Amino acid sequence: MSDTGLRVCVTHSIKGIEARKSFNPFFIPPFTDHLPISHTMNELDTLVESARQSFAQALTPADLENAKALFLGKAGRITELMKGMAALSVEDKKTRGAAINIAKQAIEAALNDHRQALADAELQAQLKAEALDVTLPGRSANLGGLHPVSLTLERVEQIFGSMGFEVAQGPEIETDWFNFTALNTPEDHPARSMHDTFYVEGGHLLRTHTSPMQIRHAVQHVKRYKNQLDAGQGMPEIRVIAPGRTYRVDSDATHSPMFHQCEGLWIGENVSFKDLKVVVTDFCRTFFESDDLVLRFRPSFFPFTEPSAEIDIQFQSGPLAGRWLEVGGSGQVHPNVVRNMGLDPERFIGFAFGMGMDRFTMLRYGVNDLRLFFDGDVRFLSQFQ
Repeated sequence: MSDTGLRVCVTHSIKGIEARKSFNPFFIPPFTDHLPISHTMNELDTLVESARQSFAQALTPADLENAKALFLGKAGRITELMKGMAALSVEDKKTRGAAINIAKQAIEAALNDHRQALADAELQAQLKAEALDVTLPGRSANLGGLHPVSLTLERVEQIFGSMGFEVAQGPEIETDWFNFTALNTPEDHPARSMHDTFYVEGGHLLRTHTSPMQIRHAVQHVKRYKNQLDAGQGMPEIRVIAPGRTYRVDSDATHSPMFHQCEGLWIGENVSFKDLKVVVTDFCRTFFESDDLVLRFRPSFFPFTEPSAEIDIQFQSGPLAGRWLEVGGSGQVHPNVVRNMGLDPERFIGFAFGMGMDRFTMLRYGVNDLRLFFDGDVRFLSQFQ
């Protein structure tokens, strides 16, 4: 073929390539080994630009890997160019190999740039989705609150504390001595039967009232001042309340197998029934925040007090106005009980009282079913927070 014919063929080939490029900007031209080096360099520049455009169109890492395979894969354009150098002379191999390596490095750089761009875009999208507006008000935690019966017990302790009473806590599993015998309860008393009392192994029982703590506290008090008593001297008066859980075999709208009581004791050398009426009346009026509250002490019987009286309060308003409701029991401490405390009943005298804290809670908050306090319904209990 003459030089003129060769120039015509090359011209037509380049024009054909240019035509296809104008038709498809991502067209990858074939590498022609027979073209001069200058033309090869132009093809490599076109190849690099085509790779950049293909990478730019990749919207996901998977798309980018597919585009990479077209240029840098085992069957990619760079690999084909490297294989096509086998028929070249040594000098041409050096020149063309260096050019191909430069093109390969340019393609790899473009690949890495777009790979980083995709990673940055993904990170920005994640940060935007998880954005935190620090100017928004914080989410407040749901705070719990005390049980309404616990609120009542705290209030009772505060009121009696202002009167000089101590607070005594003790075991809920008691012995027969402290729960019954020391309190002058006869052997045949109905309260000792299994129909009324929960008995456990070892002859113990679940205390049926908090009165055992009156005996326990008084005994310890007497031991503390024994030397003074033996010397014929006096001792500080015993003023104590014993709030806590108690247990009886009983369950209905106004009774529960587990319930709360607060029992009080005042022992001294000159304590009378008058003092009992003043203390209990002042407590009830303070607790219910009503100076007009009317109380009555109705004669009754308890084995551990003599004389004894039920404590009733009168409804001041509503459909039950004028009617009476029993809220506790009281009386002068029986001489046998004083003797079981280690004191001389001829010298020491006092009074005791006991009230149901669950009933006081019902009256204070207007609840008509005791079982609501122990059902564990948060909707109900949250009203008292």
